[in-house]
Amino acid sequence: MHPMLTIAVKAARRAGDIINRASTDLDRLTVSRKAHSDFVSEVDKAAEDAIIKILREAYPDHSILAEESGASSNAHTAEYQWIIDPLDGTTNFLHGFPQYCVSIALAHRETLSQAVVYDPVNNELFTATRGAGAYLNNRRIRVAKRTHLGECLIGTGFPFRDFTHMEAYLAMFKDMIPKTVGIRRPGSAALDLAYVAAGRYDGFWETGLAPWDIAAGCLLILEAGGMVGDLEGNGNYLRSGQVIAANPKIFSQLLQVITPHLTEQLLAENRKSTQ
Repeated sequence: MHPMLTIAVKAARRAGDIINRASTDLDRLTVSRKAHSDFVSEVDKAAEDAIIKILREAYPDHSILAEESGASSNAHTAEYQWIIDPLDGTTNFLHGFPQYCVSIALAHRETLSQAVVYDPVNNELFTATRGAGAYLNNRRIRVAKRTHLGECLIGTGFPFRDFTHMEAYLAMFKDMIPKTVGIRRPGSAALDLAYVAAGRYDGFWETGLAPWDIAAGCLLILEAGGMVGDLEGNGNYLRSGQVIAANPKIFSQLLQVITPHLTEQLLAENRKSTQ
């Protein structure tokens, strides 16, 4: 295992321990609302602090972009940036719904190089190093081999913070249902992407995501032989927060269903960060 990945795994497991301990006493947690349907608990903050402490001890010169604390002051000068979601699926966690995870990725000069997605409920550790493949608990994983969308199980995420694109999303959803064997929405994008890498889903799409939701999961998929793109199939997904992921054959079929429903506003958002 790459030394930087080893440190990331240590940090993810430490955060997972904090989350698991708190999950047994949810009624006592202090929770605040960041926005509509967007919650943060003391567990998110404690898990993030634990991750950052481990990463800073090992790599004091690296920058950090984390969901709760934002970007560190050296974000524009450091070669390496850790992209962290200490608890992806906070709403699930707060309801005792066992679908949430820790997501940690490392980018080197804006290219993803290390990824960890850790599910503390099931003790499933998804890892990847650029060029070295993707793994689940040290076993190599690959994207599913299905070639026809009509045989596929597809993951997605409903809009929950920002409802600007609700109509466009619902049109995609409506079109997708009869073209697949099923659509799932468990509520943790990072874990959904890890499931694509492991072949549990055949594909995934969502809008309105943040870099920390998807950075680790996207590298897992690429290293598992899959494709990741924005809603036009291009490479701007980390900036735009719009993502489609699947094996190469299903990727193109997902695009065919989704692109007819892209509004001018969605297209503008998809492209604005690349200018």
